[in-house]
Amino acid sequence: MKLIVLNLPRDLTKDDLAKLFKAHGNITACDLVMDDKTGTSKGFGFVEMALAHEADLAIKALHGTKIKKNKIRVKPAT
Repeated sequence: MKLIVLNLPRDLTKDDLAKLFKAHGNITACDLVMDDKTGTSKGFGFVEMALAHEADLAIKALHGTKIKKNKIRVKPAT
């Protein structure tokens, strides 16, 4: 199940994002959306979890949590 993660700190790395989600299940993909001109994060990304129930656990555990000063939002990608 593919999830979108919003309001990420701009200095968060792809590895940091993957570590957050690995605690809740197996990840099949993890991508940060980057600005082509500056090479910096646009503040959101996608994580694909192997199983739907793992994605549900990740949403419940991580939605609304603070990463640095940012309160992140996690929801299914449509």
